[in-house]
Amino acid sequence: MAAPRTGMSGVNTTSFQKKSRSKLISIPGTRPSVQNGQLIVSTGVTSLDYVIGGGLAVGSLLLVEEDRYDSYSRTLLKYFLAEGVVCGHELFLASARDHPDEIMQELPSPIMDDVGGVKMNDAQPRDPESQDTMAIAWRYQNQPKVQTALASSLRFGHYYDVSKTMEPEVRRAVKCHSFYPLQESPTTTGSGQLSSPYHALLQSIQAVIRKEGFDGSAPQSKVRNVLRLGLHSLGSSLWGDDLCCTDNPAHCHALTTFLYALRALLRTSLSVAMVTVPSHLIQNRAVMGKIIRLSDTAIALESFKGSEKETNPLYKDYHGLLHVRQVPRLNCLVCEVPDAKDLAFKLKRKQFTIERLHLPPDLSETVSRVSKTELAGGCGTAATGNKHLDF
Repeated sequence: MAAPRTGMSGVNTTSFQKKSRSKLISIPGTRPSVQNGQLIVSTGVTSLDYVIGGGLAVGSLLLVEEDRYDSYSRTLLKYFLAEGVVCGHELFLASARDHPDEIMQELPSPIMDDVGGVKMNDAQPRDPESQDTMAIAWRYQNQPKVQTALASSLRFGHYYDVSKTMEPEVRRAVKCHSFYPLQESPTTTGSGQLSSPYHALLQSIQAVIRKEGFDGSAPQSKVRNVLRLGLHSLGSSLWGDDLCCTDNPAHCHALTTFLYALRALLRTSLSVAMVTVPSHLIQNRAVMGKIIRLSDTAIALESFKGSEKETNPLYKDYHGLLHVRQVPRLNCLVCEVPDAKDLAFKLKRKQFTIERLHLPPDLSETVSRVSKTELAGGCGTAATGNKHLDF
């Protein structure tokens, strides 16, 4: 142990000095995680931040399995990019179906008050079912209320109004790099593991990281910032990939090789990525399992649109289910496990939210007990026959 030493003022001081705070903490729109100290950013959806442990770690990859019509996954991507605009982060957007400029024009408008904070009344509108005037059955009146909203005690991230688009001058305030495969010249690879669009995309990302000063291993001459990568619908046939066309694709290792190389770039740079994949079209489930394992955080969106659940009264208050496939283990041996396994999402008139799946105690006043049992999956019908227990 180091011996104490006497300073010029005559006061005994030790050689142990408190370590100064890291310069990375001063980056706008970031904060250290309370679980593992990792520098994190917000995904743009505060309830999603809560689910994955407080935010998205810088240097990691978030995989989003798209819903069947790519409506809600596209919304999540726009939230992710809009949060980058508000925080002043640099953006990189790649898309093969729509031009990146078209997606940027659809970013939701932030909900801000005069002080620069969030209007909580507008961001979290009251549910009409929670009013005191709602008629509740006598046997449920004394039961504790279920808290369905997911929110952290620490304020992080912003709220957005999906009914309005972001102002063009606000959007142009940050630098955005775009990648559109149809406008890129074809490239060749010596290894043959990467298809032409993936190889060109990887080269473009690597060039932006090095030229714009996001490489952590190189000396930095400018103010530190975060690069947000939004990669839309990788694995689709528009990227020259045949994962969605057959059970035995010829380029089955193209996307996994790209994700492996992308994670290596993310680990050594101040960048974070959100990748959407049409998992419902990928017929080889073994390849889809590799894609999930090559991601740090993986979630799946199951939309009710076009399915029998859309008309099921059990899910009348929601638009789909959210499944957490994988959460990262960063600087620790265990991962942050969500406290709720059953999660659902809804797209309100102004906001996209994720909540705990809470089924109503009584579906309606006219639904019979027979139909309730059928809606619940027929639990106990095999053992009791036509007899239904009355609880």
